[in-house]
Amino acid sequence: MIRRTAAASLAGVASLVTLRVIARRGAARLLAAPRTMPDEASLGPALDALGGEIVRLRARDGLRLAGRWLPAQPSGASDPADPWRPDPHEAILLLHGWSGSCAPDLVEYGPFLRRTAGVLGLDFRGHGASDAGPTTFGLLEVEDVAGALDWLGERGIERVALVGMSMGAATAIAAVAVLGDGSLPGLDADPAAPAHVAPRRRPRIVGVVADSASSELAVPIASRLRGPGPGRRFVADRLLDAAARTLGADPRSTEPGRVIGLLEGTPILLISGDADSTVPIEDARRLAAAAAAGTTHLVVAGAEHGGAYAMDRAGYAAAVTSHLRTAFASVSGRGPIIGAPGQRAAGAPVPGDMPGGTSSVED
Repeated sequence: MIRRTAAASLAGVASLVTLRVIARRGAARLLAAPRTMPDEASLGPALDALGGEIVRLRARDGLRLAGRWLPAQPSGASDPADPWRPDPHEAILLLHGWSGSCAPDLVEYGPFLRRTAGVLGLDFRGHGASDAGPTTFGLLEVEDVAGALDWLGERGIERVALVGMSMGAATAIAAVAVLGDGSLPGLDADPAAPAHVAPRRRPRIVGVVADSASSELAVPIASRLRGPGPGRRFVADRLLDAAARTLGADPRSTEPGRVIGLLEGTPILLISGDADSTVPIEDARRLAAAAAAGTTHLVVAGAEHGGAYAMDRAGYAAAVTSHLRTAFASVSGRGPIIGAPGQRAAGAPVPGDMPGGTSSVED
């Protein structure tokens, strides 16, 4: 009896050790996202057509980051129905997802975003041409956002909106929660900065667009694993446990569901696809329910993960543009050029007016 009990105990210990080894290896892959994706090699002509400037900046913790700055490009005479004129003191910070550089998102979203403000596409640490660093789903990427805000502030930018995709969406939400929105300089200052060093001029974060954000980090990780559903979630949690041990800090501490409720006063537009197999719509709705009052949730029928724009480019651009311009106008004092987030922009359809009625707004 004693021998059988001892054998069972040893088998349990061996299984636990094996699980830890597997989790450690899996976590290493999770923290090392591919720098670029294969389809980026063909984006050269499209990036050249966008123009702009390749930039170098530093994250708040000192890592060197790369990005591309696209100056604002107003509609002007090409669209007399659009009265918006970009303000040189406003900018949009575009944040990409896990794996690859900012180039695909700049090509995809840059042309319509820059009609509202200049756009800075940022390569997160360990991505694109930025310095090596672990991918932490927002935990350390907040330092990258802080560095980008400093870079923009040094160039006279006073108001910034964050637009993020998937991991970039999680980072955008975490950045406002961790850094503050900049409206209270004394409270939002870097607590680690030397007392004798004057704080840098930092723009105010006026709004957030979060496309394909998950409430919990384990959800998208589990969705991409093989095996039965309950088992996938268990493995995803163990991978994150191992990642936390490697990093010395838990990426789940800044996951959207835990911090989005802190973003009171910051207009948020959440965008989800109801056919998203990576972040199921039920999880997206949990995130929306945890958000502060005034958050708008745009659900796009038939859209997969990150695929809402492809489903209806005109309607998506109209909804995002309306949200961003209203956020900028509410702080700059421009006046009611357009409606409130999620409402009708001048001359543009709301999601319910999109061709085929493929989307809905949930408040």
